[in-house]
Amino acid sequence: MDFELTDEQRLFRQTLREFADKEIVPVASEWERTGRYPAEIVRRLQELGLFGLNVPEEYGGLGADRVSYALAFEEIARAWLGAAGLFGPHSVACWLIARNGTHQQKERYLPKMATGELRSGIALTEPGAGTDLQGITTTATKDGDHYVVSGTKTWITNARVAGVLPVLVKTAKVESSQAGGHRGVVPRGQAKAHRGMSVLLVDTGSPGFTVGRDLPKLGYKGPETCELVLDQVRVPADCLLGGEEGHGLQQILNGLEIGRINIAARAVGVAQAAYEAALGYARDRRAFGQPISDFQAIQLKIADMATEIQAARLLTYWAAAKSDAGGGRLDMEAGMAKMYASEVAIKCALESMRIHGAYGYSAEFVVERLYRDAPLMAIGEGTNDIQRLVIARSLVSGSGRLGW
Repeated sequence: MDFELTDEQRLFRQTLREFADKEIVPVASEWERTGRYPAEIVRRLQELGLFGLNVPEEYGGLGADRVSYALAFEEIARAWLGAAGLFGPHSVACWLIARNGTHQQKERYLPKMATGELRSGIALTEPGAGTDLQGITTTATKDGDHYVVSGTKTWITNARVAGVLPVLVKTAKVESSQAGGHRGVVPRGQAKAHRGMSVLLVDTGSPGFTVGRDLPKLGYKGPETCELVLDQVRVPADCLLGGEEGHGLQQILNGLEIGRINIAARAVGVAQAAYEAALGYARDRRAFGQPISDFQAIQLKIADMATEIQAARLLTYWAAAKSDAGGGRLDMEAGMAKMYASEVAIKCALESMRIHGAYGYSAEFVVERLYRDAPLMAIGEGTNDIQRLVIARSLVSGSGRLGW
């Protein structure tokens, strides 16, 4: 059992930390307040190769191991959660294509995605379907050598800058699974809803593809989050991910496991930033003739924050290492990491605010931004209540277990 990073991973982390401290931390709060799009950070992410984290080396990417993948999001999110969002959904899209795409799809998309020349995200959520993905209503009807796609998607990060988007659609009318409790559409035989779902790689420049309004958000500023309308969009049949209908939900669920490691790592980064801000402030702030870090009440908060952050970090690296090892689904491991780390981020942001007192409530201090950013991780890639159900079902079924 080895809890140490490799020399290569440590160097990778140090490179990212220096970049984040030098080029992101000084501008994050101001750019967030002014609504400035961080184009300069995008260019540096491209130069560092971070858009190619999940692209195999043969297609020009980093082909990073999963722990390094987690390190990247932890370090960038520590500086600014919004900056991590610039390549977060993109990395999941890369993984989807690298894992499930046909040879032609990999050749067409991955080299440009690795450099960030072609950017992406994932289009799953709809106004009436979030957690219940089987309840989506976006349809893709075969018409010769094309699919005609119609529907609406929402909460799509990087929608305005994406050149291609994996879009979850229904390619067949099927009956929903009563056991799963999901609503379906017009019955056709006894097929379950997920068997009629597919992923299409949609060119965002296609006629009928419209990016609607940017959604106003509590935090997570920087990358845009938008509504999409697909009105009779014609998508070539060779853009069906994997080349065969009916595998879309499984492809997406596997991708969300990688996404949950991503979210867990971001949460660790936000929590670490909150801790560092609290510790630094407690050392500098004086009350009753001494630093407030000398007060036991403050020390207890610092101790709890540090312990829980390290536990969240180890859970995240554990899930990442399990992903590298292969051997099947990571429902339990990724769910535990995402659920716990996101709750720690929320708690640490609040505790850091309390340690700062009134200054923690001021937009002049970073803690106020962290407090607004932290809740996203409890929602993104599946709410924490859903993660608890996933973890419990894994344990009850025997597919997951505690211990070694």
